[in-house]
Amino acid sequence: MYLNLSQRTQARISALARARIAILPFAAALLLASPGGAFAFDFNNVAKQAKDLAASSYSKPESNLPKEISNLDYEQYKDIRFRPEKSTWRSQKLPFELAFFHEGYSFDQPVKISEINGQSVREIRFDPSDFDFGASKVDPRKMRALGFAGFRVHFPLNTNKYKDEVLSFLGASYFRALGKDQTYGLSARGLAIDTGLSSGEEFPRFTEFWIERPKASDKELTIYALLNSRRVTGAYRFVLKPGVDTTVDVKAQLYLRENVSKLGLAPLTSMFLHGDNQRSQVEDYRPEVHDSDGLSVASGTGEWIWRPLVNPKRLLVTSYSLSNPAGFGLMQRDRNFADYQDLDAHYEKRPSAWVQPKGNWGNGRVELVQIPTPDETNDNIVAYWVPETTPKAGQAFNLEYTLSWQKDAEKRPPLSWVTQTRRGLGVLKKSDDNSIGLAVDFEGPVFKKLSDKVQPEGVVSADDNGKVLETKVERNDTTGGWRMTVRVRRNEDNKPVELRGFLRGGSTTLSETWSYILPPN
Repeated sequence: MYLNLSQRTQARISALARARIAILPFAAALLLASPGGAFAFDFNNVAKQAKDLAASSYSKPESNLPKEISNLDYEQYKDIRFRPEKSTWRSQKLPFELAFFHEGYSFDQPVKISEINGQSVREIRFDPSDFDFGASKVDPRKMRALGFAGFRVHFPLNTNKYKDEVLSFLGASYFRALGKDQTYGLSARGLAIDTGLSSGEEFPRFTEFWIERPKASDKELTIYALLNSRRVTGAYRFVLKPGVDTTVDVKAQLYLRENVSKLGLAPLTSMFLHGDNQRSQVEDYRPEVHDSDGLSVASGTGEWIWRPLVNPKRLLVTSYSLSNPAGFGLMQRDRNFADYQDLDAHYEKRPSAWVQPKGNWGNGRVELVQIPTPDETNDNIVAYWVPETTPKAGQAFNLEYTLSWQKDAEKRPPLSWVTQTRRGLGVLKKSDDNSIGLAVDFEGPVFKKLSDKVQPEGVVSADDNGKVLETKVERNDTTGGWRMTVRVRRNEDNKPVELRGFLRGGSTTLSETWSYILPPN
């Protein structure tokens, strides 16, 4: 799925193609003088470059791939592997190492990657001899004019005997990370533009990276990136902190060349094919197939919202209007192998991704885009923050947040949360009944403190296209939680139905808000 992204780039290689690292002089526009007279590279250098770039016209890059690479299919491209012994910083035995992706397939434009070492910047040069081309009959000597498609960071995450891959940048502005005992699933992006609009989506691209050389005792790594597209440029700083929950602190400064209809900030991209609320439309031995099963939103006012994901028959865009959100994320709450039964994909190990804003983000909305997909090879779920006021062209727009990649200690509401939503016929014994039945299970610490005298009540409402016929709440003795069963009827089949419900004990709210959409038939 990660390799299904399309981009366009330009390429360049110097005469020193065999030298993996070459010293580059600082351009005056990229230097920041320190009080002692020396030069230091930081976020301000990238921000100035982004601002200057926004003031110039956009030049669309072209593919630089020779036929030997462009004719390779996906499996042949995957067979091109970077040689581990060539990893940057391996010989210095530093805690982090860098490995690289070769251009090819849809990654047909190079990115420039440099190392910051004290007061100097060195470009890490592309050398085809650093790659094993596998069974493909590619002549490495014809690849010298290419460059890197992206890079990945390695760190001893699960054991001190081996450096695991913990972060990867590849394609447009996509990146993804891993915490302990996790496998790759959903991705993050630097920026999303006009996602889900009929005018078409624009994919900004990280064109250049600068990576600070770590010290022997460092447990975090700082990466700077320059973003560019037809309508937006941007400067980014990523601070990677590997751990049980790996975090990436993100700082961005954006500049618009021209107006944008929809600016999607802190975007997350995932896949949902089928799950407990939507059975597979074809024969599949796997009960569930998804990288994420729901969108979680912490409103900032104390309300938590959970929206189970669906694989709709046509494009579905919904949103939640908020002021200064406390966070949002695409989460993978089902954590048992039995939920998936997939020995290869191990969806139970795919991380959740949680966005926690720094500072006040003001008014806006968390938007969820759900796209039909016939299989699990396509990312069809996108979530992001849309500010109420889009910055004007040339005006700096600043944003900071922490992105956490979680599994064993996922961000959840303090009281109780939805563990599953199951859908079926409203009345099984009546074939002429056209109502829809939904069983929603809640679990959480609040139920352990609940008095035996308190009977939770389900509070459920529907929009104008639906009618709630029945609501029932009963104890789930197996989980120790409670099950809310809802029966609803749709008025018009060609329109969606919005449902909203939660558990209440007397006048006290006991759960997060279950926010569900029945897509049009």
